[in-house]
Amino acid sequence: MTNQVSLAQGREYLAIPGPSVMPDAVLRAMHRPSPNIYDGELIEMMPTLTDDLRRVARTRHNVAIYIANGHGTWEAALSNVIAPGETVLAPASGRFTHGWAEMAEGIGAQVEMLDFGTASPWGFDRIAEALSADTEHRIKAVLAVHVDTSSSVRNDIPTLRALLDDLGHPALLMADCIASLGCDRFEMDAWGVDVTVTACQKGLMTPAGVGFVFFNDKAQAKRAAMPRVSQYWDWQPRANPEMFYQYFNGTAPTHHLYGLRAALDMIHAEGIENVWARHEHLATAVWTACEIWSEGGALHLNVADRAHRSRAVTALRLTDGLGTPLRSYTETQLGLTLGIGLGMADTDGCFRLGHMGHVNGQMIMGMLGGVETAMAALNIPRGKGALEAAAAVLAGQG
Repeated sequence: MTNQVSLAQGREYLAIPGPSVMPDAVLRAMHRPSPNIYDGELIEMMPTLTDDLRRVARTRHNVAIYIANGHGTWEAALSNVIAPGETVLAPASGRFTHGWAEMAEGIGAQVEMLDFGTASPWGFDRIAEALSADTEHRIKAVLAVHVDTSSSVRNDIPTLRALLDDLGHPALLMADCIASLGCDRFEMDAWGVDVTVTACQKGLMTPAGVGFVFFNDKAQAKRAAMPRVSQYWDWQPRANPEMFYQYFNGTAPTHHLYGLRAALDMIHAEGIENVWARHEHLATAVWTACEIWSEGGALHLNVADRAHRSRAVTALRLTDGLGTPLRSYTETQLGLTLGIGLGMADTDGCFRLGHMGHVNGQMIMGMLGGVETAMAALNIPRGKGALEAAAAVLAGQG
């Protein structure tokens, strides 16, 4: 590659799998002085804010809001339903199930791990075997990551619910939807999920810093039987506050709430079914381009089967550790930041494309064009016609 003038000036494009691109409407909503936290519009908007969060998660049940990232919601959810010494089952398809399991161990739980690697979804035969062997029902919860952000594997939550029901196992079904909520189809109540954890910085298009735990009556009954829950993590006052400050166990994340309100307005104006369809369409264009590039032998999609791929993030690998040079080129020469390889053995070879939240067709084509440019600059072998094929998908011709 010869030296060239950087073309990275202009508006940068953060195409990582979260934090995602923030809409101008969200930024405008947050650009204001601090509000009164004791009276007025902030207090008045909370009931509709929580109602609209439930609409996105497709639940009529409770939601607790935490000033925390996704890791915080992992601990919040566990702290309300898992006592020290109790056992959780963790079927893993990537790094983030391991992270949630480590969080469970940190609060004193025993973890039974089923590792399915970083490129495959759950194997239900092994899960069934583990649950069937648990005749004393020691397993109190299954930690189910819907979309693992590191591997881009999308797992089948409804089938896991059906398996628990068929076996008559009472374990709580706890779903991590941090990477999927507002991107991939997710329906908490229809799918029989007892606890859902997510955060604001991906499909909800708000700056990182706020997380959510949704829980149903079965989970609340387990909470009521807990010997103790720390005052900060306790979801009861947050979900059913008598005073405004109890939503947050203290001062509210004021500007995040204004941003979230704007983001939820955008989601509901588009319609959640349309949001899912948009992500499906854009993801299909990304996959089409990547599959054609892979014909050159250097690029490999981490998840072979489209049915098991996330609609929000695509994990890829380049031979000879070229993922890191490719990311460096797109960022320094084109102003396009791609996601690092996370939780993979070949960290320099792996990288990720984020296509979640506030993204549209021209943004996706720009991202794909940036990858194509970097591959050309680095002389990476690739199949031809990837951009044309992606454009055909977006045009409804592919």
